[in-house]
Amino acid sequence: MNLESQLWREVSEHLELGESIRRIAAVLSEHLPLDLLLVRRLEQDPLRLTTVASSMPRQTEGEAPWPPRTDVEPELARELGAWLRTRGIALVSERHPLSSLLRPKESSGEGIAFPLLVHGQTVGVAVAIVEPGFEVEPRHLHLLSSAARPLSVAFENDQRIHELTRMRSALEADRDALLSRLQRTGVKDVVIGESKGLKAVMDRAKQVAPTDAPVLILGETGSGKEVIARAIHAHSRRARGPVVRVNCGAIPSELIDSELFGHERGAFTGANAQRKGWFERADGGTLFLDEIGELPLAAQVRLLRVLQDGTLERVGGHQTISVDVRIVAATHRQLETMVMSGAFREDLWYRLSVFPLRLPSLRERPEDLRDLADYFADAAGKRLGGSGLRPTDEDIELLSRYSWPGNVRELGAVIERAAILGNGKRLEIAAALGSIGSAPSRPSNPPPPLTGDAPVKAPPATSGRFPTLDEAMAAHIEAALERSFGRIEGPHGAARLLGINPHTLRARMRKLRIDWGKFRSGAS
Repeated sequence: MNLESQLWREVSEHLELGESIRRIAAVLSEHLPLDLLLVRRLEQDPLRLTTVASSMPRQTEGEAPWPPRTDVEPELARELGAWLRTRGIALVSERHPLSSLLRPKESSGEGIAFPLLVHGQTVGVAVAIVEPGFEVEPRHLHLLSSAARPLSVAFENDQRIHELTRMRSALEADRDALLSRLQRTGVKDVVIGESKGLKAVMDRAKQVAPTDAPVLILGETGSGKEVIARAIHAHSRRARGPVVRVNCGAIPSELIDSELFGHERGAFTGANAQRKGWFERADGGTLFLDEIGELPLAAQVRLLRVLQDGTLERVGGHQTISVDVRIVAATHRQLETMVMSGAFREDLWYRLSVFPLRLPSLRERPEDLRDLADYFADAAGKRLGGSGLRPTDEDIELLSRYSWPGNVRELGAVIERAAILGNGKRLEIAAALGSIGSAPSRPSNPPPPLTGDAPVKAPPATSGRFPTLDEAMAAHIEAALERSFGRIEGPHGAARLLGINPHTLRARMRKLRIDWGKFRSGAS
């Protein structure tokens, strides 16, 4: 059996790309001293090379032969494009112009690279590294060129398998979402208030949706953060992919890594099979991280790595897995305050809050109350076996007197209760409100409006200009410094007064350009 027939046999017998690469490398090693064979996917916008599989014959388990992703700098993009258009094989030495893209830095052997073509389009690059000191001859280049077509087919098969997996995940996510909407109240495709109380939010959501920028949705509990997250997904280029929701506050701390990143068989007691985590399940789509403020610090570190590199490792595994996921996070907590207190990582905060959206509470959008009540009443009446119900003007008046601390979710529950009390034939709003209708409203504590599109309570401004959040924070810190005579640490320091870590306080003062030295003159 000749070399090319052997290579085609290996490709046909192994659908998993990593296994195909290892078997092909073993066949090629019989003809030349091969040290490493890897495949890198060519990605556009931005232009980068991503490692998708390698033979790793001399690598210990867990070591990576190449960075998971290499961005192509503008000065190299033209050089790379010119070589790919030739569709020829290249001998890559240390002095080759594309050495940084086509040859691992740690390797001292010669590199041989050739493009991978699928239906006439360049989709990736295969790189073979020979043992140090081996002199590559033209016959070796010809030998390796026979592997180009089998490797291209192996790459294409792998991409199709991943695409089928994404489609299956998308269908499963859509099915789960549909069942969820049938079983729960309040989640629907058409956003109620889109043209009224939520118009500003929806305009900004549609503005950011076509991009891949992370979105942070801030709003009180029950205000509809998941609805906005799904609307962003529906208007994005990932709309055909899965949208996966994860409630970070509902996962036990000891299972967070397994849930988010998956685990290998035998990784821990009870891990009887390999399991994909939420990131892998959302590959090609959107991952909605609800209640991100509840995530423990240790998990925040690992989440940050995935957001930065787009790669992860399953619990108990050593293989680096690339994922293409758009992150939408949400919380009802004030993350900036948590950053100052050290309860939330500052670098993760900056990574997530690229495009923050503040979702107004139901109290701030009274014009949507009737539309929401109509929707919930119609759905409740039909669920109870009859026809849809409709609240009267008197019902709306009663509902408008309540402050709705539970927001839209609480409104849905009250309407459901009113329909049950009316035996599915009418709404008993007064009875449904009961004691809560006359109970004093608990004060709300909404997150700071980072988008600048909604009002928020702030210290009075004597100049007539509304102070920014940084200005209000700087004034508060300066007041603590003045009381502590410029001290930062210790029992009488400003950090103790503010209830935060001294290092966090110093970092915040540097950001706000606060000179604490001027407060020391008052110390006795």
